[in-house]
Amino acid sequence: MKSVLREKSYAFALRIINLYKYLCYDKKEYVISKQVLKAGTSIGALVREAEFAQSKADFISKLSIALKEANETDHWLSLLKDSDYISVEMYNSIEPDCVELIKMLTSSIKTTKNNLK
Repeated sequence: MKSVLREKSYAFALRIINLYKYLCYDKKEYVISKQVLKAGTSIGALVREAEFAQSKADFISKLSIALKEANETDHWLSLLKDSDYISVEMYNSIEPDCVELIKMLTSSIKTTKNNLK
């Protein structure tokens, strides 16, 4: 089954991996880059976990954790921009994708919660 959330979170993870490589190889930054890598790639992994949730509550839980990871990723991206590790252009290229994932996750969680009532 095709899932837009699954596809977008996977594509975002690939972009985060490329950002990580850039930060390590070009900027020699190894701490924040590891944090953004962990948070940014875990979003898609949690979306995949949610696909095989044992219950609606488990599904909501997995997506809620993915939402937290997306929010954390957004924090790291802002920090990287404000500390000049990435340019405003790079930030403006990737950050909207993160915000879109946050909106999609929030919507999916709300819809599932409403269907429980």
